[in-house]
Amino acid sequence: MKRLLTAIMAIAFGAFGLGIQHVNADTGEAWDKPVVTLGSSLTESQKRGTTNTLTASLNGGTFDTLTVDGDTLVKYLNPSGSNFTSSSGVWSSAMVQKTDNGGINVQILNYAGVNNITTITADQYRNAALTAGVTNANIYITSAVKIDGSGALAGVYAAFAQHGQNLSSSQVAAAQDEVNTLSGITQANKNQDGYSDKQLNNAVAGMKSQMASQSNNGQQTLSQNQIGNIVDSQLKNNNLGTIINNNQRTQIVNLLVKIQNSGALKGTDFKGQASKLSDSIQNSAKGLFNKVKANLNTQEGQNLFQRVMTAISNFFSALADWVKSLF
Repeated sequence: MKRLLTAIMAIAFGAFGLGIQHVNADTGEAWDKPVVTLGSSLTESQKRGTTNTLTASLNGGTFDTLTVDGDTLVKYLNPSGSNFTSSSGVWSSAMVQKTDNGGINVQILNYAGVNNITTITADQYRNAALTAGVTNANIYITSAVKIDGSGALAGVYAAFAQHGQNLSSSQVAAAQDEVNTLSGITQANKNQDGYSDKQLNNAVAGMKSQMASQSNNGQQTLSQNQIGNIVDSQLKNNNLGTIINNNQRTQIVNLLVKIQNSGALKGTDFKGQASKLSDSIQNSAKGLFNKVKANLNTQEGQNLFQRVMTAISNFFSALADWVKSLF
Protein backbone atom coordinates (compact mmCIF):
# COMPACT_ATOMS: atom_id res chain seq x y z
CA MET A 1 0.00 0.00 0.00
CA LYS A 2 2.85 2.39 0.88
CA ARG A 3 4.47 1.73 -2.49
CA LEU A 4 1.14 2.34 -4.25
CA LEU A 5 0.66 5.69 -2.48
CA THR A 6 4.22 6.70 -3.35
CA ALA A 7 3.62 5.86 -7.02
CA ILE A 8 0.34 7.79 -7.10
CA MET A 9 2.01 10.81 -5.49
CA ALA A 10 4.89 10.66 -8.00
CA ILE A 11 2.44 10.57 -10.90
CA ALA A 12 0.43 13.45 -9.43
CA PHE A 13 3.47 15.63 -8.84
CA GLY A 14 4.80 14.73 -12.28
CA ALA A 15 1.54 15.80 -13.92
CA PHE A 16 1.51 18.96 -11.81
CA GLY A 17 5.07 19.72 -12.85
CA LEU A 18 4.23 19.19 -16.50
CA GLY A 19 1.31 21.58 -16.13
CA ILE A 20 3.54 24.27 -14.68
CA GLN A 21 6.09 23.75 -17.45
CA HIS A 22 3.38 24.17 -20.07
CA VAL A 23 2.20 27.45 -18.54
CA ASN A 24 5.74 28.83 -18.24
CA ALA A 25 6.49 27.90 -21.83
CA ASP A 26 3.54 29.97 -23.02
CA THR A 27 5.13 33.28 -24.07
CA GLY A 28 1.75 34.77 -24.97
CA GLU A 29 1.16 36.24 -21.53
CA ALA A 30 1.55 39.97 -20.94
CA TRP A 31 4.36 41.25 -18.72
CA ASP A 32 3.59 43.09 -15.49
CA LYS A 33 5.96 45.91 -16.45
CA PRO A 34 7.56 47.02 -19.70
CA VAL A 35 11.32 46.88 -20.15
CA VAL A 36 13.36 49.92 -21.19
CA THR A 37 16.65 49.08 -22.93
CA LEU A 38 19.28 51.81 -22.85
CA GLY A 39 22.36 51.98 -25.05
CA SER A 40 25.58 51.87 -23.04
CA SER A 41 27.12 54.80 -24.99
CA LEU A 42 24.50 57.29 -23.86
CA THR A 43 25.60 60.10 -21.54
CA GLU A 44 23.71 60.55 -18.28
CA SER A 45 21.76 63.41 -19.84
CA GLN A 46 20.96 61.30 -22.91
CA LYS A 47 19.85 58.40 -20.71
CA ARG A 48 17.37 60.67 -18.95
CA GLY A 49 16.13 62.09 -22.25
CA THR A 50 15.87 58.64 -23.82
CA THR A 51 14.01 57.21 -20.83
CA ASN A 52 11.57 60.13 -20.77
CA THR A 53 10.95 59.77 -24.50
CA LEU A 54 10.34 56.03 -24.36
CA THR A 55 8.16 56.01 -21.24
CA ALA A 56 5.98 59.06 -21.97
CA SER A 57 3.02 56.81 -22.83
CA LEU A 58 3.19 55.13 -19.38
CA ASN A 59 2.01 58.31 -17.63
CA GLY A 60 4.24 57.69 -14.64
CA GLY A 61 3.88 53.90 -14.66
CA THR A 62 6.72 51.66 -13.50
CA PHE A 63 9.16 49.86 -15.75
CA ASP A 64 12.30 47.75 -15.62
CA THR A 65 15.59 48.82 -17.18
CA LEU A 66 18.47 46.97 -18.81
CA THR A 67 21.65 48.15 -20.51
CA VAL A 68 22.54 47.14 -24.06
CA ASP A 69 26.28 47.15 -24.80
CA GLY A 70 28.71 45.78 -27.34
CA ASP A 71 28.49 42.28 -25.85
CA THR A 72 24.72 42.35 -26.40
CA LEU A 73 25.26 43.21 -30.07
CA VAL A 74 27.82 40.43 -30.43
CA LYS A 75 25.46 37.90 -28.85
CA TYR A 76 22.35 38.69 -30.88
CA LEU A 77 23.53 40.27 -34.12
CA ASN A 78 26.90 38.75 -35.03
CA PRO A 79 25.53 35.25 -35.81
CA SER A 80 23.87 36.76 -38.91
CA GLY A 81 27.18 38.13 -40.18
CA SER A 82 27.53 41.46 -38.36
CA ASN A 83 30.97 42.28 -36.97
CA PHE A 84 30.26 44.04 -33.70
CA THR A 85 32.78 43.82 -30.84
CA SER A 86 32.57 44.21 -27.08
CA SER A 87 33.69 47.81 -27.48
CA SER A 88 31.04 48.69 -30.09
CA GLY A 89 28.97 51.73 -29.19
CA VAL A 90 25.22 51.53 -28.62
CA TRP A 91 22.87 54.53 -28.66
CA SER A 92 19.52 53.37 -30.07
CA SER A 93 17.17 52.24 -27.32
CA ALA A 94 13.75 50.63 -26.92
CA MET A 95 10.83 50.05 -24.61
CA VAL A 96 9.08 46.69 -24.92
CA GLN A 97 5.56 46.09 -23.63
CA LYS A 98 4.54 42.44 -23.93
CA THR A 99 0.77 42.16 -24.38
CA ASP A 100 -1.53 39.17 -24.76
CA ASN A 101 -3.12 40.31 -28.04
CA GLY A 102 -2.98 43.01 -30.70
CA GLY A 103 -0.06 41.76 -32.78
CA ILE A 104 3.35 43.43 -33.08
CA ASN A 105 3.34 47.23 -33.11
CA VAL A 106 6.35 49.52 -33.43
CA GLN A 107 6.64 53.30 -33.08
CA ILE A 108 9.86 55.15 -33.82
CA LEU A 109 9.82 58.17 -31.52
CA ASN A 110 11.52 61.50 -32.17
CA TYR A 111 14.27 62.45 -29.72
CA ALA A 112 14.12 66.19 -29.02
CA GLY A 113 11.95 66.54 -32.11
CA VAL A 114 14.18 64.57 -34.47
CA ASN A 115 13.97 61.00 -35.79
CA ASN A 116 17.53 59.74 -35.39
CA ILE A 117 16.94 56.17 -36.63
CA THR A 118 18.52 56.39 -40.07
CA THR A 119 18.13 52.92 -41.57
CA ILE A 120 15.58 50.55 -40.04
CA THR A 121 11.92 51.46 -40.56
CA ALA A 122 9.10 50.69 -38.14
CA ASP A 123 7.72 47.99 -40.47
CA GLN A 124 11.16 46.42 -40.83
CA TYR A 125 11.40 46.23 -37.02
CA ARG A 126 7.97 44.57 -36.97
CA ASN A 127 8.82 41.97 -39.60
CA ALA A 128 12.13 41.20 -37.85
CA ALA A 129 10.40 40.79 -34.49
CA LEU A 130 7.90 38.39 -36.08
CA THR A 131 10.69 36.27 -37.57
CA ALA A 132 12.56 36.25 -34.26
CA GLY A 133 9.52 34.74 -32.53
CA VAL A 134 8.03 37.80 -30.86
CA THR A 135 4.23 37.80 -30.52
CA ASN A 136 1.88 40.55 -29.35
CA ALA A 137 4.14 43.39 -28.26
CA ASN A 138 4.19 47.17 -28.34
CA ILE A 139 7.72 48.35 -29.09
CA TYR A 140 8.96 51.94 -28.94
CA ILE A 141 12.28 52.93 -30.51
CA THR A 142 14.37 56.11 -30.24
CA SER A 143 17.96 57.34 -30.33
CA ALA A 144 19.69 60.42 -29.00
CA VAL A 145 22.10 60.43 -31.98
CA LYS A 146 21.90 59.53 -35.66
CA ILE A 147 22.31 55.73 -35.87
CA ASP A 148 21.01 52.78 -37.91
CA GLY A 149 18.95 51.34 -35.02
CA SER A 150 20.51 47.87 -34.60
CA GLY A 151 21.12 48.43 -30.90
CA ALA A 152 17.41 48.87 -30.26
CA LEU A 153 16.67 45.59 -32.03
CA ALA A 154 19.23 43.75 -29.91
CA GLY A 155 17.61 45.38 -26.90
CA VAL A 156 14.23 43.91 -27.84
CA TYR A 157 15.73 40.41 -27.89
CA ALA A 158 17.51 41.04 -24.58
CA ALA A 159 14.27 42.25 -22.99
CA PHE A 160 12.61 38.93 -23.77
CA ALA A 161 15.60 37.06 -22.39
CA GLN A 162 15.33 39.09 -19.16
CA HIS A 163 11.81 37.71 -18.82
CA GLY A 164 13.03 34.15 -19.27
CA GLN A 165 11.85 33.99 -22.87
CA ASN A 166 15.02 33.26 -24.81
CA LEU A 167 14.26 33.60 -28.50
CA SER A 168 15.66 31.03 -30.91
CA SER A 169 19.19 32.00 -31.99
CA SER A 170 18.54 30.76 -35.54
CA GLN A 171 15.36 32.86 -35.77
CA VAL A 172 17.14 35.93 -34.39
CA ALA A 173 19.90 35.44 -37.00
CA ALA A 174 17.26 35.17 -39.74
CA ALA A 175 15.57 38.32 -38.39
CA GLN A 176 18.79 40.30 -38.56
CA ASP A 177 19.39 39.03 -42.10
CA GLU A 178 15.86 40.19 -42.89
CA VAL A 179 16.54 43.71 -41.62
CA ASN A 180 19.69 43.92 -43.73
CA THR A 181 17.94 42.57 -46.83
CA LEU A 182 14.80 44.72 -46.65
CA SER A 183 16.62 47.91 -45.68
CA GLY A 184 19.02 47.36 -48.59
CA ILE A 185 16.18 46.88 -51.07
CA THR A 186 14.38 49.96 -49.78
CA GLN A 187 17.57 52.00 -50.03
CA ALA A 188 18.13 50.83 -53.62
CA ASN A 189 14.56 51.68 -54.66
CA LYS A 190 13.96 54.85 -52.65
CA ASN A 191 13.70 56.99 -55.80
CA GLN A 192 11.63 54.51 -57.81
CA ASP A 193 8.13 55.63 -58.77
CA GLY A 194 5.53 53.21 -57.44
CA TYR A 195 7.78 51.83 -54.67
CA SER A 196 7.43 52.20 -50.91
CA ASP A 197 8.87 50.39 -47.89
CA LYS A 198 5.32 49.68 -46.74
CA GLN A 199 4.54 47.79 -49.95
CA LEU A 200 7.67 45.68 -49.53
CA ASN A 201 7.03 44.88 -45.87
CA ASN A 202 3.37 44.13 -46.56
CA ALA A 203 4.48 41.76 -49.31
CA VAL A 204 6.97 40.03 -47.00
CA ALA A 205 4.36 39.67 -44.23
CA GLY A 206 2.02 38.14 -46.83
CA MET A 207 4.78 35.79 -47.96
CA LYS A 208 5.27 34.57 -44.39
CA SER A 209 1.56 34.00 -43.89
CA GLN A 210 1.28 32.14 -47.21
CA MET A 211 4.33 30.03 -46.43
CA ALA A 212 2.86 29.06 -43.05
CA SER A 213 -0.39 28.01 -44.78
CA GLN A 214 1.23 26.00 -47.55
CA SER A 215 3.67 24.27 -45.18
CA ASN A 216 1.00 23.39 -42.62
CA ASN A 217 2.69 25.67 -40.09
CA GLY A 218 6.15 24.40 -40.88
CA GLN A 219 5.27 20.71 -40.80
CA GLN A 220 6.21 20.34 -44.48
CA THR A 221 9.26 21.88 -46.12
CA LEU A 222 8.56 24.10 -49.10
CA SER A 223 10.89 23.86 -52.07
CA GLN A 224 12.77 26.90 -53.34
CA ASN A 225 10.48 26.93 -56.40
CA GLN A 226 7.38 26.96 -54.20
CA ILE A 227 8.81 29.84 -52.18
CA GLY A 228 9.69 31.63 -55.41
CA ASN A 229 6.08 31.33 -56.58
CA ILE A 230 4.89 32.78 -53.27
CA VAL A 231 7.33 35.68 -53.63
CA ASP A 232 6.14 36.41 -57.17
CA SER A 233 2.48 36.29 -56.09
CA GLN A 234 2.94 38.70 -53.17
CA LEU A 235 5.13 41.09 -55.15
CA LYS A 236 2.44 41.19 -57.82
CA ASN A 237 -0.28 41.74 -55.20
CA ASN A 238 1.65 44.76 -53.93
CA ASN A 239 2.31 46.16 -57.41
CA LEU A 240 6.06 45.48 -57.06
CA GLY A 241 6.40 42.77 -59.70
CA THR A 242 8.01 45.07 -62.23
CA ILE A 243 9.95 47.16 -59.69
CA ILE A 244 11.84 44.51 -57.72
CA ASN A 245 14.67 43.32 -59.98
CA ASN A 246 15.87 39.73 -60.35
CA ASN A 247 18.75 40.17 -57.93
CA GLN A 248 16.44 41.61 -55.25
CA ARG A 249 13.91 38.84 -55.87
CA THR A 250 16.68 36.27 -55.33
CA GLN A 251 17.63 38.00 -52.07
CA ILE A 252 14.03 37.75 -50.85
CA VAL A 253 13.74 34.08 -51.85
CA ASN A 254 17.02 33.25 -50.07
CA LEU A 255 15.84 35.18 -47.01
CA LEU A 256 12.57 33.22 -46.85
CA VAL A 257 14.46 29.93 -47.22
CA LYS A 258 16.54 30.97 -44.22
CA ILE A 259 13.41 31.94 -42.27
CA GLN A 260 11.89 28.52 -43.04
CA ASN A 261 15.10 26.74 -42.00
CA SER A 262 15.17 28.72 -38.74
CA GLY A 263 11.95 27.06 -37.61
CA ALA A 264 10.00 30.32 -37.48
CA LEU A 265 7.04 28.88 -39.40
CA LYS A 266 6.46 26.38 -36.59
CA GLY A 267 5.55 29.12 -34.13
CA THR A 268 2.11 28.51 -32.66
CA ASP A 269 0.79 31.88 -33.83
CA PHE A 270 3.26 32.76 -36.60
CA LYS A 271 0.63 32.77 -39.34
CA GLY A 272 -1.82 34.78 -37.23
CA GLN A 273 0.81 37.35 -36.28
CA ALA A 274 1.90 37.66 -39.94
CA SER A 275 -1.70 38.26 -41.01
CA LYS A 276 -2.18 40.88 -38.29
CA LEU A 277 1.01 42.58 -39.38
CA SER A 278 -0.13 42.73 -42.99
CA ASP A 279 -3.55 44.10 -42.01
CA SER A 280 -1.95 46.71 -39.77
CA ILE A 281 0.47 47.88 -42.47
CA GLN A 282 -2.40 48.27 -44.93
CA ASN A 283 -4.56 50.12 -42.40
CA SER A 284 -1.70 52.51 -41.64
CA ALA A 285 -1.56 53.61 -45.29
CA LYS A 286 -5.04 53.08 -46.72
CA GLY A 287 -4.57 55.69 -49.44
CA LEU A 288 -1.42 53.96 -50.68
CA PHE A 289 -2.92 50.48 -50.74
CA ASN A 290 -6.18 51.66 -52.29
CA LYS A 291 -4.05 53.06 -55.10
CA VAL A 292 -2.15 49.76 -55.34
CA LYS A 293 -5.42 47.84 -55.65
CA ALA A 294 -6.74 50.29 -58.23
CA ASN A 295 -3.58 49.85 -60.30
CA LEU A 296 -3.85 46.08 -60.07
CA ASN A 297 -7.50 46.18 -61.15
CA THR A 298 -6.58 48.42 -64.09
CA GLN A 299 -3.77 46.07 -65.11
CA GLU A 300 -6.06 43.05 -64.84
CA GLY A 301 -8.69 44.85 -66.90
CA GLN A 302 -6.11 45.72 -69.53
CA ASN A 303 -4.84 42.15 -69.58
CA LEU A 304 -8.38 40.85 -70.01
CA PHE A 305 -9.01 43.31 -72.84
CA GLN A 306 -5.76 42.26 -74.51
CA ARG A 307 -6.69 38.60 -74.22
CA VAL A 308 -10.12 39.23 -75.72
CA MET A 309 -8.66 41.25 -78.60
CA THR A 310 -6.04 38.59 -79.24
CA ALA A 311 -8.72 35.90 -79.31
CA ILE A 312 -10.83 37.94 -81.76
CA SER A 313 -7.80 38.59 -83.96
CA ASN A 314 -6.88 34.92 -83.93
CA PHE A 315 -10.45 33.96 -84.81
CA PHE A 316 -10.65 36.24 -87.83
CA SER A 317 -7.17 35.22 -88.93
CA ALA A 318 -8.16 31.57 -88.78
CA LEU A 319 -11.42 32.38 -90.60
CA ALA A 320 -9.52 34.16 -93.36
CA ASP A 321 -7.17 31.22 -93.73
CA TRP A 322 -10.14 28.85 -93.97
CA VAL A 323 -11.82 31.00 -96.62
CA LYS A 324 -8.58 31.08 -98.63
CA SER A 325 -8.35 27.32 -98.43
CA LEU A 326 -11.67 27.03 -100.25
CA PHE A 327 -10.27 28.59 -103.45
